[in-house]
Amino acid sequence: GYYGWEEHAPYDVIVVTAAPDHVPAPLLDQLAEGGRLVIPVGPQGFFQTLWLVERTPDGITRTSMGSVAFVPLTGGR
Repeated sequence: GYYGWEEHAPYDVIVVTAAPDHVPAPLLDQLAEGGRLVIPVGPQGFFQTLWLVERTPDGITRTSMGSVAFVPLTGGR
């Protein structure tokens, strides 16, 4: 979910199957160095962009993987 699972972090791979309107900071915080996050990001009811987010020694990189349509990600726990 939106907050990830901090107790078991860091993660080499995180795959999100619902779309928030931005990349949640908790997921970035839980990504291991060299780790990858695949996440659809965009407004509810429209197409989103599927992003490949990678944590490198130099920081975070983001690569667009194209347009997709996912259900919204809610912020509840």
